[in-house]
Amino acid sequence: MAPAITLAAEAPKLSAANTGFMLICSALVMLMTPGLAFFYGGMVRVKSTLNMLMMSFISLGIVTILWVLYGFSMAFGTDSGSLIGWNSDWVGLGNIGLTELWPGYTIPVFVFLVFQLMFAIITPALISGALADRVKFSAWALFIALWATVVYFPVAHWVWGAGGWAFELGVIDFAGGTAVHINAGAAALGVILVIGKRVGFKKDPMRPHSLPLVMLGAGLLWFGWFGFNAGSWLGNDDGVGALMFVNTQVATAAAMLAWLIYEKIRHGAFTTLGAASGAVAGLVAITPAGGAVTPLGAIAVGAIAGVLCAMAVGLKYKFGYDDSLDVVGVHLVGGVAGSLLIGLFASGKGQSTVEGLFYGGGLTQFWKQCAGVFAVLAYSLIVSAILAFILDKTMGMRVPEDDEIAGIDQAEHAETAYDFSGAGGGAAKTAVAAAVAQSKKVDA
Repeated sequence: MAPAITLAAEAPKLSAANTGFMLICSALVMLMTPGLAFFYGGMVRVKSTLNMLMMSFISLGIVTILWVLYGFSMAFGTDSGSLIGWNSDWVGLGNIGLTELWPGYTIPVFVFLVFQLMFAIITPALISGALADRVKFSAWALFIALWATVVYFPVAHWVWGAGGWAFELGVIDFAGGTAVHINAGAAALGVILVIGKRVGFKKDPMRPHSLPLVMLGAGLLWFGWFGFNAGSWLGNDDGVGALMFVNTQVATAAAMLAWLIYEKIRHGAFTTLGAASGAVAGLVAITPAGGAVTPLGAIAVGAIAGVLCAMAVGLKYKFGYDDSLDVVGVHLVGGVAGSLLIGLFASGKGQSTVEGLFYGGGLTQFWKQCAGVFAVLAYSLIVSAILAFILDKTMGMRVPEDDEIAGIDQAEHAETAYDFSGAGGGAAKTAVAAAVAQSKKVDA
């Protein structure tokens, strides 16, 4: 009998379809940062609107340059000790071939790196919502650069880099529950514990100045999140990306409804801010879990996260930390919930055969998820607090109290969001005067 012939597996070839799909997903994720800027910008008072927008936009500039210089190499280069990566050929991105494929996939390295760049950009931008009204813009810009270098790039390697300890342990994080949301939420908590509360916290009204902007931002985030989540499978040859797309919609809808129901029972009204915040909570929670659960599981993940996050946003008043725009309540709590619920609802029919407790898999995956969640939470919280402390003691993190009271937009950017000086006469002037008087009343 003739000896058996073993055929070598055919090497992946560049897929124009997957490449185009991933470039579109990258653009969608990029849109999320301006969407976040609108979401946060509408939630602050009039006098802080531009500063809030700029705190997100500046991340587009700083993190992009760092990613080209060394960030991509640190996050996805050759592993060193399961903690960090490095590839000197990737420094400056000058030695990457145009058609060189990302190992094991059908897309170029350049496509993978630009997709991951958009994740690196939005993560520090998420932190900014906790610091509204009171941080020097120069200090914030330097904090982004330092935090991306010593927190985000290493954590991204832990979770997604070949050889990273969480990756090797089997922690499931489809698109960033640990690396993005827990990372940002814990960092936000660490910084606000160092820099303190806003002037007038728990005394003065600090209501959103533009709920339409909040809703616009939430809509852009929801739209962009399909690229954020579905694109994280780096193609859709086996349907997992499509499952993630469906679960993203399903969980977001469930979380929004759950938040609104809780809000109605607890506070007596269905608010637009609640709808927007509930949707974001669902998006956060399904981010790590969507490739592992069924659509029914996605409903459970979204609904649970919606209620937990709605409850969590009030903790700042109980414990006295000033999380201005509920980054801790939504991103940290939502990220923890979504990551841990994988250990309960993983079906074994999506991205892997891993099954959670409710599907007969026991608690093995749950404990792995706990390891990933609490390691990232502790590392980001501690290191972020240290960075904030160092910056506060050297250049100062906060604007002077008088500038905070008068308005950080004028003090830091020499601009205001709304200029009524060119408005017409008569009824228009009356309307403008009324609007200004109302904004001053709210800001007071």
